[in-house]
Amino acid sequence: MFTSHSLRRGWQRCLAGVAALALAGSMAASPAQAATSPAPASDNVLRIATDGFIDSFNPFTSFYLVPTNTFRYMYENLVANDAKDGSITEGLATEWNTDSEGKVWTYTIRPDMKWSDGEPLTSKDVAWTYNQMMEKEEMAVANGSLVENFDKVETPDDGTVKITLKKPQANNPGQEIPVVPEHVWSKIDKPGEFKNDEKSVGSGPFQLESYEANKSITLKANPNFWRGKPKLDEIQYRYYTNSDAQVQAIRSGEVDFITGLSPDQFTALENADNVELNDGNGRRFNGISINPGVADAKGKEFGTGHEALKDKKVRQAIRAGIDTETLRKQVMQDYAQPATSFIPAVYPDWALKSDNSVISGFDVDRAKKLLDDAGWKEGSGGIREKDGEKLQLRFLTDADAPIEQSTAKFIKPWMKDIGIDLKNESSDVDTVSERTTKGDYDMYFSGWSINPDPDYQLSINTCGQRPDADGNGGTSQDGWCNKEFDKLYKAQHVELDKAKRQDLVQKALAIHYEEAPSVTLWYPNQLEAYRSDRFDNFTKQPSDGGAIANQVGYWGYSSVEPASEEEATGGGMGAGGWIGIAAAVIVVLGGGGWLLSRRKKSDDRE
Repeated sequence: MFTSHSLRRGWQRCLAGVAALALAGSMAASPAQAATSPAPASDNVLRIATDGFIDSFNPFTSFYLVPTNTFRYMYENLVANDAKDGSITEGLATEWNTDSEGKVWTYTIRPDMKWSDGEPLTSKDVAWTYNQMMEKEEMAVANGSLVENFDKVETPDDGTVKITLKKPQANNPGQEIPVVPEHVWSKIDKPGEFKNDEKSVGSGPFQLESYEANKSITLKANPNFWRGKPKLDEIQYRYYTNSDAQVQAIRSGEVDFITGLSPDQFTALENADNVELNDGNGRRFNGISINPGVADAKGKEFGTGHEALKDKKVRQAIRAGIDTETLRKQVMQDYAQPATSFIPAVYPDWALKSDNSVISGFDVDRAKKLLDDAGWKEGSGGIREKDGEKLQLRFLTDADAPIEQSTAKFIKPWMKDIGIDLKNESSDVDTVSERTTKGDYDMYFSGWSINPDPDYQLSINTCGQRPDADGNGGTSQDGWCNKEFDKLYKAQHVELDKAKRQDLVQKALAIHYEEAPSVTLWYPNQLEAYRSDRFDNFTKQPSDGGAIANQVGYWGYSSVEPASEEEATGGGMGAGGWIGIAAAVIVVLGGGGWLLSRRKKSDDRE
């Protein structure tokens, strides 16, 4: 599930379970005890429920979903992605251009900007950030691939940044690299180990004020933000380890915003008082990664993947044996878009076209023929055999993820129909993470969030991005390697003609589809809810039918303002509210000496 060593850094797992649930039940029956719940927030504090994993708030090393989302509020990039459609727009730079060869990019920095601590922000900060990433391995962990093509970064004056590339580059090199203040970071002895988890100094609309592990994250508005101070004073992320408790908390008004709802939870909130729902087109994909015979970047194999999976005919048979449309409708209840490859449909310029000739879809007869052709013949009980060995595979899933468990229930009989004995090895997610890092799997449930430009996600599917068995090295999506894919990646990376680049990307995605190192199941809708009696004016990305949280940018919460008196209905709290508060007391504060567990899952990952 997770492939980089930093993803396996330790976190405490403690169990509160049975005792906590027992107390939750008793408190739900006694509303008076809700007086111990957290004091109501001020009108200008947006409270967001989360269960996301935090490794650190260091923008040079972390790539989990919650930290990277906070980085987008804490640090500006040279250029940003617009809320309307994700296109390139102004960030720290007001203008930019490239030479005719696409090798030298020149940016004009916005004048008179200040960091959140009042110090001036100039081109020197941009160059210092980029040069740190170019020169120090520890500073290139999260976004190193974004500066690999940088030859040098110069600052002719305080208002100009000039990036000279080694080779022409199609995508704007000023994207997705958080620019940090030199006057702060240059004084840190070991910046790669810096947690950066309180009183951050940045240029974005909000700055990290404090972080308490498994309890809360607090961001404060930046009065020096160049677009103007946000109308919110604070954003507070509050931890809930139980997603159903998050639903109760939004019902009761304990929190103001939740995202990542399951279809069942989303539907259950349809008639909740003062709760507005958002069914947004998401930028994630979910799929099943198939062990193609993992190896490190030098080709040294490791892990316990089944030998049969090295044959692409077997991987293709698995794809042909999975009815993704039934999964999309039954497991996701139609709250997901049909999928082709790993670039979501929300990016129509790049997503693999559904009419591409490589797409084969659900076809049981084809699956059986592929297995026949691979030498796996039907044996006793219908399970295929080869050289006296039965075709038995392992499917790793998170025991606490209902979507994964439901998917496994559908897939097991489908695999049996084509002659594969699939065993669902369901366990805690840290075990799944450890095993997938070591290549100790045959199949597992996976997912990634994708940015508007496909270059990064393509890059992590190249041979050189495969980590070793300890997770050191690059970050790979499927542990897969294909030389022809690598050539197409490099070609699209430097192709300045967009139409030609789109064609190269389509060919690369088609190879990945045809090789089947993974099966993309769906593009999940991002299901969200917010308290309409507390706040309004959330900004979606894309603006037409998009999501509020997990954007590529800082639009979602930057525009939020308190609801008008007419929208704020006030009133008393029903029994459901008291139940929600009682549950929230248990899961948010971790009181009574209980420590809360934290779990990494595929949805934690950027």
